[in-house]
Amino acid sequence: MFDLDWQKMFVPQESLIELVVRGTVMYFALFLLLRTIIRRHVGGVEMPDLLMIVLIADAAQNGMTGDYQSITGGVVLCGTIILWNYLMDVAACHSKWFSKLVEPPPLPLIIHGKVQRRNLRRENLTDEHLESQMRQLGIEDYSVVKIAYVEPDGHISAIRKDGRGNQKPPGQGKMPGVQ
Repeated sequence: MFDLDWQKMFVPQESLIELVVRGTVMYFALFLLLRTIIRRHVGGVEMPDLLMIVLIADAAQNGMTGDYQSITGGVVLCGTIILWNYLMDVAACHSKWFSKLVEPPPLPLIIHGKVQRRNLRRENLTDEHLESQMRQLGIEDYSVVKIAYVEPDGHISAIRKDGRGNQKPPGQGKMPGVQ
């Protein structure tokens, strides 16, 4: 019952450099795939952070179950993934070029009251979704919109022709006239 194989638990079967290379390749492969396919962030969680969470969960699970990797191997993989995520954040913060590479720019959905259908299709947004988002911002008529964007985090922001930005309607998000 208390017969533990300490060497198997803590000594990785692969070399540590191999684990770092595996973690690096998986991070960047998935980052590129998700960046080109999804483009936008998911519900306020940025895509690199979501990717890191998924990869860490998998790396940690392998180290915890004992199926085929040591605890040390799981820790090295998790550390590699966290390090790359941190370095990507630092690089995006300090380099405008790199930030543009990893962060999609805001995409205009409405310009001077006119819906940009091409951009709506590009983001797989329906008219109903756009209308819903505009209602949540207190906008019932697109003609009052100077410009509305889908932001990198997936939220929609709008600037009215009168200069007011994202303002919730009276009642903290409730529809006007609804009690």
